[in-house]
Amino acid sequence: MKRKLFVSTAALLALSLLVGCAAPRGDRYESYPPNYAPDYETGETGEDGNYVYDAVIEQGEKDTSAEPSSYFSLDCNTANYSQVRAQINAGVKIAADSVRTEELINYFSYDYPAPEGEVGVTAYLAPCPWNAAHKLITIGVRTEERKINSDRNNYVFLVDVSGSMLTKDRNMEMTRIELVQYGLQELTKSLDANDYVSIVTYASGVKEVLEPTPATEAGKAEIVTAVNNLRAGGSTNGSGGLELAYENAQKYYAEGGNNRVILLSDGDFNVGISSTQKLETFIAEKAEGGVYLSVLGVGFGNMRDDFMQTLALRGNGNYGFIDTPREAKRILSEQLSSTLIPVAKDAKAGVTFDADMVSTYRMLGYDMKTMSEDDFNDPSKDAGEIGSNLTVTALYEIALKEGAEGKLGEVEVRYKSVETEEQKSVKAEISSEPSTRTDAAFAACVAEFGLVLRNSKYKGEASLASVLERLEGIAEYVAADEYRVEFKDLVQKAAASEYYD
Repeated sequence: MKRKLFVSTAALLALSLLVGCAAPRGDRYESYPPNYAPDYETGETGEDGNYVYDAVIEQGEKDTSAEPSSYFSLDCNTANYSQVRAQINAGVKIAADSVRTEELINYFSYDYPAPEGEVGVTAYLAPCPWNAAHKLITIGVRTEERKINSDRNNYVFLVDVSGSMLTKDRNMEMTRIELVQYGLQELTKSLDANDYVSIVTYASGVKEVLEPTPATEAGKAEIVTAVNNLRAGGSTNGSGGLELAYENAQKYYAEGGNNRVILLSDGDFNVGISSTQKLETFIAEKAEGGVYLSVLGVGFGNMRDDFMQTLALRGNGNYGFIDTPREAKRILSEQLSSTLIPVAKDAKAGVTFDADMVSTYRMLGYDMKTMSEDDFNDPSKDAGEIGSNLTVTALYEIALKEGAEGKLGEVEVRYKSVETEEQKSVKAEISSEPSTRTDAAFAACVAEFGLVLRNSKYKGEASLASVLERLEGIAEYVAADEYRVEFKDLVQKAAASEYYD
């Protein structure tokens, strides 16, 4: 029998600050409180709770006559899907602020048309499954497939070996450090001789355990041996580890190559730089210098999701979450190119609706990644980074005016070339012609799932039963991909729980 958790959460201050697309906003813990989700074992919240999320304030309906345009930063973080999956598999009620709809949707790849250049964008219109009076627009961004043309690429594995990494969380097959070791072994298999790897660890102190080593056959054996020899214990000097990792990355900088620190941690940085603003500024400056940061969370105990997401966004990198060996392999091996090879810098999207055609609109997700028109038009403003052969999806729920037909609006994606810093733009028309794309239908299923888990006030007639029924309608599409099959299983588990009608 599943245990039901009753949680009382303190009221949260309104959140209007943008994560990943604005200037540093000061110390986050002085500006607004994080949301402490329930501990798996006790059901309690607070600073000793099990994992921490930023408050998510959902965007409401916008009147196009007063506000016809919407702007947001593009990225393809997927950590949230793994976190939701872990909570469902643990049999606990999902914390509402742990559900970031865009990260659920973007966990999956979609078959959007290949771009003519570096980046392409398309838009599709379909009925809105949870509100018969509305329509749903799917905006699909896709990048070209690319390999880095460099004699050398420079990767620094920054591994948390503090005592908390010895923990095996509920339903996890391995301890956190074992998951890290497995994932890095899989990543090493995917590298080639022009890739160099160094390893830095941090706990009570920091240490370089492997100097830059080429991923030749002999070098791979050295890398794997160093990974297998990692041992956990001590407190967490995260900032000290970051400083040494960046020193390594800069010392062995690969001109024209991919220079990246890959941080693997449960996110409990309890020693070192205490000011969030100082740490964010430090990482942003390193990104400006050409060294990016990817952040991979492991395990829920002391999990600082809020903190780790911000580090990745400031570091022009991606944020993932590892809860199973399969997820470790997916992120660090199967998705290596899309994770580590950037195609577009400071990528952002603007959607403008024709007020004569569309009366209202509401964006689903990206609640912490919205931006102003001024920021969208300012090429110096930081935004998201998207990698090779990657898809990014955004959904809008709209109300059409009577007789609306033809062009409903336009979507524009702006980004900078990774090589030249040149500002570029691609556009697509939003048409009233209905689409029957299966991938758009699947994205709508994932969005509805998120609405139900959040118990969103905008969920309308959304239900898990509806999601399952529509997944049955695209059964062949679902069955063709193991991750879509897993999604259906998750919906079934949630539907069978005591938490959701």
